[in-house]
Amino acid sequence: MIEIENISKWYGQFRVLTDCSTSIRKGEVVVVCGPSGSGKSTLIKCVNGLEPFQKGQIVVNGTPVNDPKTNLPKLRSHVGMVFQNFELFPHMTITDNLTIAQEKVLGRSKDEARENGLKLLDRVGLMAQAEKHPGQLSGGQQQRVAIARALAMDPICMLFDEPTSALDPEMVNEVLDVMVELAQEGMTMMCVTHEMGFARKVAHRVIFMDEGKIIEDATKDDFFGTPRSDRAQQFLAKILQH
Repeated sequence: MIEIENISKWYGQFRVLTDCSTSIRKGEVVVVCGPSGSGKSTLIKCVNGLEPFQKGQIVVNGTPVNDPKTNLPKLRSHVGMVFQNFELFPHMTITDNLTIAQEKVLGRSKDEARENGLKLLDRVGLMAQAEKHPGQLSGGQQQRVAIARALAMDPICMLFDEPTSALDPEMVNEVLDVMVELAQEGMTMMCVTHEMGFARKVAHRVIFMDEGKIIEDATKDDFFGTPRSDRAQQFLAKILQH
């Protein structure tokens, strides 16, 4: 589903990604973790062309992301993306947030888009909030709306960029529960997250990054059992000790 081959990226003189390669099969859930500044979010944003890269190749479901002939808006319409800060339209109701892209990008009728949007809103447990505006919802509710909005586009895969890091601790689980359900239904997912409980529960593989490089790309059991690199062992010791 996603092929990442020798990706390197620079911001001016600063190299933010160095020869990153991995692949994600259909139905696979891959968690990307590592310390702040390790390039995790940059890598995931390269997958749907939100970040340009200078070297290497990414192919999503047969479409090369960095080919000048590729229609990036069309590609992005098939690749669901959930950001750290929700990115909902504040002036629109929740229903309108869920329907606008379906109508404008997929060409669905207003009624069809609304029906699909409300079905997904119900799925994330927020039907009662349909006519409210994002500012009237908690952070956890807004992130669940953002997931429903991404699903409304019938994505072939989902990218999550630290979806719980902006949330109060009490709201984290309500978002992770929706993500766990998605994973169990077979959605192809690439998640940048520090939520190791989530990784242990649903990830097939864990990618560990440091200083712009993929240091480990291992099955969940191998990664949590005996990480090969000292750096990953240090990271896990810090993150799992509390």
